[in-house]
Amino acid sequence: MNYTLHQLQVFLKIVETKSVTKAAEELHLTQPAVSIQLRNFQDQFEIPLTEIIGRQLYVTEFGDEIAEIARRINNEVQEIQFKTLAFKGHLTGTLKISVVSTAKYIIPYFLSDFLKKHQGIDLQLDVTNKSKVIRSLEKNEVDFALVSILPENLRVFNEELMQNKLFLVANRDFEMPKNIILPKKITEFPIIYRENGSGTRFKMERFFETNHLKIKNKLELTSNEAVKQAVIAGLGLSIMPLIGIKNELQKGDLKIIPVKGLPTKTDWNLIWQSQKSLSPIAKAYLNFIREHKKEIIENNFNWYEDYQ
Repeated sequence: MNYTLHQLQVFLKIVETKSVTKAAEELHLTQPAVSIQLRNFQDQFEIPLTEIIGRQLYVTEFGDEIAEIARRINNEVQEIQFKTLAFKGHLTGTLKISVVSTAKYIIPYFLSDFLKKHQGIDLQLDVTNKSKVIRSLEKNEVDFALVSILPENLRVFNEELMQNKLFLVANRDFEMPKNIILPKKITEFPIIYRENGSGTRFKMERFFETNHLKIKNKLELTSNEAVKQAVIAGLGLSIMPLIGIKNELQKGDLKIIPVKGLPTKTDWNLIWQSQKSLSPIAKAYLNFIREHKKEIIENNFNWYEDYQ
């Protein structure tokens, strides 16, 4: 056998896209060039790697097994490149991350020192709601996503960063109860929701469902900042992530209402597709997170444990 690394990489892209045309587009090659590479690679084997049924390309069972081996080989090659570039301090390119909107309060702290260390790296950071974050991960448009609730229908690897706590909050004029209140008391007030697709909304609704609460007066807003300002203005109460309301709590603009069963908790997770071959930059960032996350949390989020 005399196949090349380039043929392995072309074949992997064909397996990923299930299309010669799409593989050519993503590799910035012509379709005939990709077809030739696939044919030359196939010639190394007596068993078909792919087959065409109708107009659709399918990868055979044997092709899937070869692709898995090729993926491991490609990962090792990238590891060599990463080690060489990192040793020379010459990592360059773009790190692409999509984060849910409330994660904007923590992601800068998990990026700052890494970007200072590798000044040749550009950052592409998209802040949006959970649905769009997961969609960008599914489409392989980003290296990582940062979410507080792991996706159910997408196979991912994850690296846990820190805890996410959600409390019921009201504005400064709210009369604080003398004791912790029962969840049913919440139904007496207007409740401000995030939009559908938001992880915060998901956790809020799960809390209401668990406690059999029926909210009569609802207001829906499309960002954490909008919800925060609405609560401050006295339009209602909301269950909000602690990470986004530190300043307002310290200034007294917001109050945490003690409710049985709250705070509800999740974990912030950096996630990536389980079948994705991480680039040298992505690998370097993941290694950085694993090595420094405890230090980052201690230096920047020690106030977090003051709220239980």
